[in-house]
Amino acid sequence: MKPLEDYLVIDFSQFLSGPSASLRLADLGARVIKIEKPTTGDICRTLYTSDLIMNGESSIFHTINRNKESFAVDFKNPEDLKIIKRLLEKADVVMHNFRPEVMSRIGLSYDDVKSISPNVVYAEISGYGNHPELVDKPGQDLLLQSLTALTWLTGNQNDGPVAMGLSIVDMLAGAHLAQGILAALYKKTVTNTGALVQVSMLESALDFQFETITTFFNDGGELPVRTKSNNAHAYLGAPYGIYKTNDGYLALAMGSIPVLANLLQCDALLKFPENKFELRDKIKAVLAKHLKTQSTQHWLDILEPADIWCAKVLNYQELFQEEGFKVLDFVQKVTMGDGYTYETTRCPIKIDGELFFADQGSPKLGEHNEKILEELIHG
Repeated sequence: MKPLEDYLVIDFSQFLSGPSASLRLADLGARVIKIEKPTTGDICRTLYTSDLIMNGESSIFHTINRNKESFAVDFKNPEDLKIIKRLLEKADVVMHNFRPEVMSRIGLSYDDVKSISPNVVYAEISGYGNHPELVDKPGQDLLLQSLTALTWLTGNQNDGPVAMGLSIVDMLAGAHLAQGILAALYKKTVTNTGALVQVSMLESALDFQFETITTFFNDGGELPVRTKSNNAHAYLGAPYGIYKTNDGYLALAMGSIPVLANLLQCDALLKFPENKFELRDKIKAVLAKHLKTQSTQHWLDILEPADIWCAKVLNYQELFQEEGFKVLDFVQKVTMGDGYTYETTRCPIKIDGELFFADQGSPKLGEHNEKILEELIHG
């Protein structure tokens, strides 16, 4: 039995942040009903992050909405709103990622839903919380990365701001919301009282940087400075970084420079007897030149037996051929209601040794209307 079986989650959220939270709840056994607008549905259905179309819709929609049911209703229709409220009577969790005033306008704010279901866990993600100067700004991942200084940690010193290659703030906010929901469900189990769980993308992006922000506050307000080349962390010295070899790339984490000099037979490194932070650019320049002379595997064969923290740098094609990936059993095949199948990742959480798989793919828009009406509204 999965830990969240018998819990009902009504999810109004769209795109990535909220749906990523409800995906994790679904993976852990909750029944997740996705509320969508008729005709258009979640904007993510047609918001393509690549040219890939899967069964007529975007790949990201299928990725983030597997193992859920779709209930298509029109919020603005009074009769449909009555149906929604009937559904909310049975909900353990209600969640959304609209701007704060949207749910209030349609009569589904926390207070509104609490009057329907007094011990409900009501969870919401916003871009900026209720900050009056920011509340109307779009809560979009790249904008949040930019507004929270996250873009000054990736890339090299002269690259300017560099965004991460994932919608990282969306996913962080979703993870934080899932954490808050689980804590509130525990409280509900113990005290039979609900809770209002609130997460903002702004705060999630700031929390993500707790290490560098703490350093900034306690380092005289000095801005983080990336190395001129091979940067991987603005606050770590050499050799920390990724280096080109003659046939690929090698990642080096922390390590003693004199030890590396001997292992790599790099005489130019011997002039750095101490790994001083202010010398990191010079040390990295020497390392970068030297490591290009041999293959990645050549260096790994030297460094790994000496317990130096290092790794080859893989792309997806290489990663999925690695035995270390295969033994994870991390890929699952799911099937949509119309028989369309696709491969995706599984839940990363293991409990009592059990991996959590789910064979149900993403739903077609309104696919479960009849089932939900019969089981939860008219039943």
